[in-house]
Amino acid sequence: MRWSPPGGSPRAPLWYHDRVLVLIAIPGSEACARDLGARLGARVIEPEIRQFPDGELYVRVDPRGGGIDVELGSDVAIVGNLSGDSFLRVAFLAGTVRDLGARRVGLVAPYLAYMRQDSRFRPGEGVTARYFARLVSSTVDWLVTVDPHLRRIDSLAGVYTIPTTVARAAPAIARWIAAEVDQPVLVGPDAESVQWVSAVAERCGAPFLILEKTRLGNRDVSISAPDGAWNGHTPVVIDDIVSTGRTMIEATRQLRAAGSAPPMCVAIHAVFADALHDALLDAGARGIVTCDTIPHVTNRICVAEPLADAVRERMG
Repeated sequence: MRWSPPGGSPRAPLWYHDRVLVLIAIPGSEACARDLGARLGARVIEPEIRQFPDGELYVRVDPRGGGIDVELGSDVAIVGNLSGDSFLRVAFLAGTVRDLGARRVGLVAPYLAYMRQDSRFRPGEGVTARYFARLVSSTVDWLVTVDPHLRRIDSLAGVYTIPTTVARAAPAIARWIAAEVDQPVLVGPDAESVQWVSAVAERCGAPFLILEKTRLGNRDVSISAPDGAWNGHTPVVIDDIVSTGRTMIEATRQLRAAGSAPPMCVAIHAVFADALHDALLDAGARGIVTCDTIPHVTNRICVAEPLADAVRERMG
């Protein structure tokens, strides 16, 4: 008998060659796993993970949790982002479900960490993007993520040795902008942002411009002034990751100085290393919204559907 979630599902359960996909939620990612499971018709298990008094991790996956039987050779996807000690959680969960009989173990990480240090800029630096990719590639069989932070690496295949599928946030961002912003002009704060800005602009039929950025330090950037040719439109500043927010803040200041309307800021991944919202408003922004790849109060754009499509593609 094929299983379906309570209340039914608009899609059939995700079966391939008489195997069913099971989702395992990393603690803190339960909502994402449930949302994904509802779209895929996949079962979701919430494992027991806690710390021993010395800080080491205890991991248990109930092989009959939620009515599932991992021992039947299910394909398992661990759902959650890799930050802090989450990699150890993923590694221990992957080992546990393999011991229970899982056929393949994948990872659905909406935000893929450790992509920033992709080159050696000073003697003696570690290229952690490559080291981390080796660790993940040795732990799971496949990877699905949303718009990874690719700069000097052309694709995930350049560092990951397992099959990878990238879900794109551009369609969801374009729908949000079309519904919420009148007369938008999309603004990329630097040359690296053109890949996201152009993709969103094409889908919502808006013009776009790209500014020039000079990085002066980890928390200090300089942004070129726009030419003002799009005054009368509402600027929408788009970037993939917002961490300290210095890039968006400086882009907002330059746009306001050029006479633009208060810009709306949009980010795919809300890393938010610093308090940012008030600083953006002080710089003249209308506000900031983010995709829900990382849970945050600014989440307004849901990317669960492209994530589900990417999992279907990877499982096909």
